[in-house]
Amino acid sequence: MPHSCRNRHCPTCQGASGFDWLDKQAELLLPIPYFHLVFTLPHELNPLIQQNRARFYDLLFEAASATLLEFGRNNLHAQIGITAVLHTWSQTLLDHYHLHCIVTGGGLRLNAPGWQRTPSYWLFPIKALAKVFRGKFRDGVRQLYTDEKLEFHGQLQTLATPGQFENLLRQSCAKNWVVYAKRPFAGPAVVLAYLSRYTHRVGITNRRLLALDPAAQTVTFSYKDYADDSRKKEMTVALDEFIRRFRLHLLPERFVKIRHYGLLANRHRHDRIAHARVALQRSCRKTKPVRLPTPVKPLALPVCPHCRRPGLILLRVTHPPRQRPRLNDSS
Repeated sequence: MPHSCRNRHCPTCQGASGFDWLDKQAELLLPIPYFHLVFTLPHELNPLIQQNRARFYDLLFEAASATLLEFGRNNLHAQIGITAVLHTWSQTLLDHYHLHCIVTGGGLRLNAPGWQRTPSYWLFPIKALAKVFRGKFRDGVRQLYTDEKLEFHGQLQTLATPGQFENLLRQSCAKNWVVYAKRPFAGPAVVLAYLSRYTHRVGITNRRLLALDPAAQTVTFSYKDYADDSRKKEMTVALDEFIRRFRLHLLPERFVKIRHYGLLANRHRHDRIAHARVALQRSCRKTKPVRLPTPVKPLALPVCPHCRRPGLILLRVTHPPRQRPRLNDSS
């Protein structure tokens, strides 16, 4: 759009930015299964996270990526690739901190040349992942406290004492943490389509905003109730409460919410991907002569003539009505 705000929390502008990002990621896709895992933090930590967002967001990335890379080294003896995307919201715009991870089904072998495959239906044991992730995150939070890098304001001031802080950690780690694994993707094209819905998403999209009542000072929006078989429902909240909820998901300045690790880490990434393609080609030749598909690029979208960004939607092509030729007056 010619007058877009380009704010990273604007659903319209982020939709266009997502297409640019996906176009760059298409060349990195490999003809292998990809797995989707979600690492979720317990809600007992939510108040402390709100006052230390950047610290906890970084720790969430570090703990989840370190857990997956460790399982790749120990279980596969290979370097896997990870793309992680931070989400902080629930369907009702409350704080729900979790990390979406797209993981390669296999990786480059560490102790020998070649590609180490995984079954198309299995990556790592989920319960073991959750335990290791919980331990790494707990130790990271404890280290932040020891280094005096955490802030405690208002009602959380009592947590600044060692006893209360350790009590909070014990409560948050007393139950099993959630690591959710979805079914693997059907191919590179499906990975791209899926990433387009997750990478540049913000707390709420325009189409979910249903009504604004200036007189009553309320906002109505739609949401999916996952506790009720994902039924679509509506919620009306006070305008102040809606703004409070939306502000929970404003990222710290310059914070990077999409990160790559292992095989997909930014430094020398293209070299590693090239080596992976060669290894996969050799692996296929040893089994059967199958030609690997080329990387799938997203469909080209019409470009705005003003800002040169994709995202225009063609509704209809109209033509001017045909006019009858005028006859010269012979009189």
